[in-house]
Amino acid sequence: MTGLELRALLGLLDRARHIVIGTDASSRADGEQIAAAWGGLVLATVTWPETAASWLRQARRFAAPEPDAWVVSATPAGWAGMARRLQLSTSWSPHRTFATAALAGFPLPGLRGARADGTTWENR
Repeated sequence: MTGLELRALLGLLDRARHIVIGTDASSRADGEQIAAAWGGLVLATVTWPETAASWLRQARRFAAPEPDAWVVSATPAGWAGMARRLQLSTSWSPHRTFATAALAGFPLPGLRGARADGTTWENR
């Protein structure tokens, strides 16, 4: 994650008081970087594998705290199964979810995030 990307992501979270951070196993370091830079309360940090039988346990842990915002740093492959499980089994909302540059092209309406160059994106 670039410094510009991190600053833009934090800017998107400016109204949030508390967040939950989610990462796949290969993006854990980015999640740690976000947590360290975030000035508010991190209610939980959840890491999931890129492949799993259902992702149900991780999805429940990710959605349960009902944060102001969810922050995701994952590869598209690692996020696909988790996002599907979140939609099917929890009250999670992509409209309150912010992601890193790797998910800029992920086809999920409402998902927003920051690119490596510091610009932001939103899926409509």
